[in-house]
Order: sequence, then structure tokens, then C-alpha cells
Amino acid sequence: MQDFSSISPARQQRALWLSTFAFTTCFAIWMIFSIIGIQIKQQLSLNETQFGLLIATPVLSGSLLRIFLGVWADQIGGRKVFTGVMLAGAAATWMLTHASTYPQFLLAALGVGIAGSSFSVGVAYVSKWFPAEKQGTALGIFGAGNIGSAVTKILAPMVMVAAGWTMVAKVWAVALAVVAIVYFLSTQDDPSLEERRKSGVKPMPFSQQMAPLKNLQVWRFALYYFFVFGGFVALALWLPRYLIGAYGMDVAHAGMLAAAYSIPASLFRVVGGWMSDKLGARKVMYWTFGVSVICCFLLAYPDTQYIVKGINGDITFRLAIGVVPFTLLVFVLGFFMSLGKAAVYKHIPVYYPQYVGAVGGVVGMIGGLGGFLLPIAFGALNDLTGIWTSCFMLLFVVVASALAWMHFAIRRMERRHFPQISRETDLPEIIDAQQRDR
Repeated sequence: MQDFSSISPARQQRALWLSTFAFTTCFAIWMIFSIIGIQIKQQLSLNETQFGLLIATPVLSGSLLRIFLGVWADQIGGRKVFTGVMLAGAAATWMLTHASTYPQFLLAALGVGIAGSSFSVGVAYVSKWFPAEKQGTALGIFGAGNIGSAVTKILAPMVMVAAGWTMVAKVWAVALAVVAIVYFLSTQDDPSLEERRKSGVKPMPFSQQMAPLKNLQVWRFALYYFFVFGGFVALALWLPRYLIGAYGMDVAHAGMLAAAYSIPASLFRVVGGWMSDKLGARKVMYWTFGVSVICCFLLAYPDTQYIVKGINGDITFRLAIGVVPFTLLVFVLGFFMSLGKAAVYKHIPVYYPQYVGAVGGVVGMIGGLGGFLLPIAFGALNDLTGIWTSCFMLLFVVVASALAWMHFAIRRMERRHFPQISRETDLPEIIDAQQRDR
């Protein structure tokens, strides 16, 4: 058991806030195609499915790398791995400006996606600075770096309109390289790595770190994250295009309005971490999925005209969500997604304290794959159905499935193992795990 009393609060806060700032910059890079992709789509005359694949490709590489980089962060230290990820992401973003064909853009996008893998590295690094009762809040603050998406949506359209999409890529690449250097010079290796060096203990082998993945519970957490994070990434990428197509906005206004979703879906992750520490992660997940089901159902309703055969002739009326109700609904959806993102990652250091990098990497990978697969599905559904709201129809199915699995899994566990406990008991699976370990 690690002794946190010897770690000064100043070192803890420096590690937390510098990691959060670095992750914010990485996430801004990861979401860059949500803006520059619109101009590239026009330049290459892409259809909706091709556009969906383009903006989602960075999410694919960033997601697949999370599990390996999370393990490496546990083995050789998150500080070094985080710095390397940022430098590699900066180089790939700069090289993006040399692409001219669709295959070249896809290849470059795979490189840009390296920046998105920084999340599992940061989780492994930050969690080692704080005891279990504070990890929810700390990881909630770190995860608020998702606000990098809003930074790109607000600033990138201005740069793109003034100087083109290539200038956006160059400026973002230089910014990430500078942050990488500052981060490396200003942070220290995590305490557990320092203790391991002093004691001469070798890092846990890769095969042992992967052992928890045989538990179905890990994959249940992964489905939760597929929606709360994968859905967030997908909408962060898709909303500018959605607003342009469904409401006829220009790219600057679409980017600003899409930030109304990205900001709460990022900043309120801090609140989600605090609530998970104080109220319990299970309760936060119930609120997240319950409200998200309602929001997705309302957003999924297409612009529809009805004709009723009246006594004195036809009566025509229309049901549609205007810009203001749409903005309010996506704000609420983003808020509860942010709570859920923090709640999912509150579970991991509690259940698997020795496997945070591996388990966090797998959960993050599945969540990231949601951010890859969903935009492609959004584009394909647009091409197949011709209905703009089809993206929210798909999200409704995903969140309803996650809610059902979570509820029935928890109720089955309670009935089978703990018939005497109250339904209000938070995280009964922790009790189960504790009893199995005795």
C-alpha cells in the first residue's frame, strides 16, 4: 500500500494541473478534423460516409494505442510516455499539411490520433498521486481536458477562415510541441515509480497486467464508456457538420454552437468526479443513463409534418426542434455525459488499483472506438435514410442498452450474493470483490 502522507500537496497539484493542461492540448489536436475536415470535404468532394470516416480515423488510432500506452505508463512512468505521445502527435499534425489525396489524409489522420491516446497515460500517472478517496475528483479534473474539443471549435474556424486549414494544423502542431517540452521540464516521475526504483522491484509483466480483462465487469464498464465518451467524441466531431446541414449555419457559427455541447461535456467532468466520491459512482451512472435516454429520444425525433383530415378540410401542423431547444438539449446531454465519464473511471482505481493502466486503457480504448465507429455510422445512416436526426436514433439505442445491462447486472448481483443489502448500497460489486479476496 502506497504511503501518500509523504507526498507534498504542491507536488500533487503540479502533477494534476500540468497533466490536465497537457491533455487539453492533446484533445484539441485529436478533434482538429471536426473543423478542418469540413473544408477538406469540400476540397475532395467527399460524401457523408467518407467524411465520417475521415473525422473518425484519428479516434481509431488514438483508441487502439490507449491500452499499450497505459501499460507502458505503469511500467516506465507516465511522465516520459506522456511527453513522447505529445511530441509524436505534434509531428504527425505538422505532416498532415502535406496530404493532398483522400488516402493520404486518412494515413495522416492515423498519425494525428496518437494525441488522443494520452488519456490512458494521464489516468495512470495522475491516479498514482492521490489516495482512493480523492481519485474520483482528481481524475474528474484531469478528464476535464476534454474541453480541448471546445477550444478547437471556437478558435480553429477563425484561423481557417483567415488562412486556410493548413494554418490550423501548423499552429496546433507547434502548440502541442511547446506544451510537451514544458510538461517534461516541469513535472516529476510518479511516487510509485520512484519507490520501485529504490526497492529494485521489476514492473509487472504485460501478461499479468492483462489478467483482469477476463472479468466481464471490465467490459461492462467499457460499454458505459462507449456511450459517455465515445458518444461525446462522436458528437463533438459530428455536430458542426450536423448544424451546417440541418440548420443551414456557416462553419464559424456551427463551431461556436457545437461548443455549447463540448464545454459542459468536458468541464462538468470535475463535478462528476466529486459526486462519485461523495454520492457513489453507481448513482451517478443511473442519473447519466436515465437523463441521456430522454435527451436522445427527443433529439432523435425528425422534423415532421402531419396532415389531419378535419371536418372542414385538412389540418396541417409540424413538429420540429428549433435551434434553441436543440442547443438546450445537447447542453443537458453533454452535462450528464460528463458526469458519467468521471463515474466510470472512479470504478477503475477502486476495483483494480494495481492494473489502472491496463484496465483504464481497455475501457478507454472501447470508449475511443465508439468515437471512431459512431461518426462513420452517422454518415452511413445519413446516406441510407436521408434523415439528419438518425445519429441520435443510434445513440438512443446505445444508451438504452447500457442502462438495461447496468441495471439488470446490479440487481442480479444483489439477489445472488447480497439479498440482505439495501438497493441504495453503492457499488455492491466492491463488497463482492472484497469477500472473494479474503
